[in-house]
Amino acid sequence: MTLIQWFIFFLAVQIIHGLGTWKLYEKAGRHRWAAFIPVYNSIVLMKIINRPTWWTVLLFIPIINLIMFPVVWIETLRSFGRKSTADTWLGIFTFGLYLYYINYTQEVTYIADRSLVATTKTGDTISSLLFAVVVATLVHTYVMQPYTIPTSSLEKSLLIGDFLFVSKFHYGARTPMTTVAAPMVHDTLPVIKTKSYLSWPQLPYFRFPGFQKIEKNDIVVFNWPADTVYKFFDTSGRSILKPVDKKSNYVKRCQGTPGDSLQIKNGTVFINGKELILPERAKTQYSYYVTYDMNTPMDFEYLLKQVGSTDGAGFKSETRDTLYLRALTAEGAKTLRTVPGIKSVTQIINKDPESNIFTHNPKWNGDNFGPIYIPEAGKTVALNLQTLPFYKRIISVYEKNTLKVVGNDIYVNDKKVTSYTFKQNYYWMMGDNRHNSEDSRYWGYVPEDHIVGKPVFIWMSWDSNGEGLGNKIRWERLFTTVSGDGQPQSYFKYFLGLLILYFVGDYFWKKKKANKS
Repeated sequence: MTLIQWFIFFLAVQIIHGLGTWKLYEKAGRHRWAAFIPVYNSIVLMKIINRPTWWTVLLFIPIINLIMFPVVWIETLRSFGRKSTADTWLGIFTFGLYLYYINYTQEVTYIADRSLVATTKTGDTISSLLFAVVVATLVHTYVMQPYTIPTSSLEKSLLIGDFLFVSKFHYGARTPMTTVAAPMVHDTLPVIKTKSYLSWPQLPYFRFPGFQKIEKNDIVVFNWPADTVYKFFDTSGRSILKPVDKKSNYVKRCQGTPGDSLQIKNGTVFINGKELILPERAKTQYSYYVTYDMNTPMDFEYLLKQVGSTDGAGFKSETRDTLYLRALTAEGAKTLRTVPGIKSVTQIINKDPESNIFTHNPKWNGDNFGPIYIPEAGKTVALNLQTLPFYKRIISVYEKNTLKVVGNDIYVNDKKVTSYTFKQNYYWMMGDNRHNSEDSRYWGYVPEDHIVGKPVFIWMSWDSNGEGLGNKIRWERLFTTVSGDGQPQSYFKYFLGLLILYFVGDYFWKKKKANKS
């Protein structure tokens, strides 16, 4: 929906509210016109139902308002003496239209000093749960979101089974574009495994100011731009068009920022002609061929653990004298070369074109790619048949223009053009596990409106291949930061110390109070 359409919808809601409640406003000692004035009607209604004025804000926050509307309907009914179970359910299942029936056909009396304390344990429990859901949804949407690492594309920096907290405020919290959705879940409802949202209506994109910009080498969580899968890891072949904020969450390392020229030469990333130096914690991995003396006994399983190869291995041919390692760091390769019996360790550099590479350039592949320009908001590029493959998806999908080609001419919104000016920033995201990562090399730029947040903290790490509970938990990764200088340091022992101090202090405080009384 456009801003004008949302404005019309907003006014329509105010009229619907006013027509259904103006008599109730009068019975509460308010002017009837107060029921029709946008925002002001909500402030007055909060006073009528004896709830704090700041509740008004919650009525205009997407997703949160889906919880608050039924609460306000019920509170309004109870403020006029309609507090039976039947009244409650009628208020909810008619989406508040039951108030019309009360407003026009029932003689009700306003209860000015109504008690707000729940009269039953069930009511008290429901109130507490609703409050908890509202607070948790606010935190999840605008402050911090939990996230689990599902793949090995950032292996060594982030491992499969790492449980992260992703900051929404570093890059600026994005307001939900999908207005009707279940709180605190992504695209699928747990247990019943069905879609958790309605695709319509959609709010325009808006992001609050952040205190940090995305920098090169930042690890970033974003919505996968090319996502059409029914759900993450679904292999049924089903496809679905998703709203931006309901596309699958991906995590990669930013390698190119708006305005950069990016090129990959033999697996190494160059930005504006200079090699991009990765931080100390980043461990780029490539595939390798390893030849060895077949007469020398080899414990391959032990050897792979020693060099930190986690993506598995296989033999190149039937002769079994050449081992293929899917992922190995430069340090691991160096260690492997010192092992007795190892003849050679050679990094695999792809020289053949890949058909699924971004822009489908017949000379490019995942190891040799570009140069390519990373679009910047407000910047203009020449648009012709040669440059169109780079920006086609940006123009038609991300920035929602109509695009067509007639002969050698390009039309944007039915106007012939020879240039295009970008409306938002774009980023280039790649995995450190270069030969086992589906990233920008294959589906292109990541628009700014797809950015979710910045991973900041690993609170849990679970190794599904470990044996026994103690071995499944990666204790050294608990309570470690994702970014920063030097190697990661666990703060788990400090957390345990503070927790013990809290319980000890709480015990003595309560004991002291008991002695005084």
